[in-house]
Amino acid sequence: MIENAGRRAADLIRRYAELPYEVGIVLGSGLAGLAEDVDDPVRVPFSAIPGFPRVAVSSHAGEVVLGRIEGVPVVILSGRAHYFEEGNAQAMREPIAAVAALGCDTLILTNAAGSLRSEVGPGEAVLIADHINLSGINPLMGEPTDRRFVSMTAAYDPRLRADILGAAEREGVHLTTGVYTYLAGPTFETPAEIKMISRAGAHLVGMSTVPEVILGRYFGLRCAGLSSVVNFAAGMTGADISHKETKELAPIGAVKIERILRRYLRDRR
Repeated sequence: MIENAGRRAADLIRRYAELPYEVGIVLGSGLAGLAEDVDDPVRVPFSAIPGFPRVAVSSHAGEVVLGRIEGVPVVILSGRAHYFEEGNAQAMREPIAAVAALGCDTLILTNAAGSLRSEVGPGEAVLIADHINLSGINPLMGEPTDRRFVSMTAAYDPRLRADILGAAEREGVHLTTGVYTYLAGPTFETPAEIKMISRAGAHLVGMSTVPEVILGRYFGLRCAGLSSVVNFAAGMTGADISHKETKELAPIGAVKIERILRRYLRDRR
């Protein structure tokens, strides 16, 4: 069931470009380059779509990019709103609803993340196998119906993950898998928090993606997540962590992610 607000947003987006959309892609910090790969792109700022959030993180464009990549009609959300910006757990609800209302069956999320594994450093790409939500928030809080009880057993679709791993192999791009831990931010984690997270079985840490995966599953989308590793988590090297580092290093892993996604889309045909 797609909400009326999502349908209204989708109707407005179709006025800009009407295509048989198949795949929605959310681009995180340093990953906006994929939007440049869209053939005959049509760009619509979030601010032009009622109900879409204001994006206030410097490395996020805050626009919808419509068109085709490798012949596949895509809806790209270049940038996202985070919970830490305004304390709104449902900030991305209408954009994700619109992706579903436009006819997409697949949602691929990308992000910049810290690594908890010494052998997976900055510049690496990681496919998310599962997540741990330690933020204390959920975008379905306040949903009045029993639809809020969404199963997250296979939140990251197994078939979709296999397809992406296969695409990486065919492209000759090294792609590991890992468990992503979501914390609300905006401060980076303490070394003690990282030790706890590591003992819980996590391999990555970040401040996004999980709310959108929950919403994607709520709206019936198959979901996958890819992280560009930008640093080692707090306490692993003794170095300070900064958003500047995120912006500078995310594009390295992003190049790999772009190659993988282009191959996945090419093979999808």
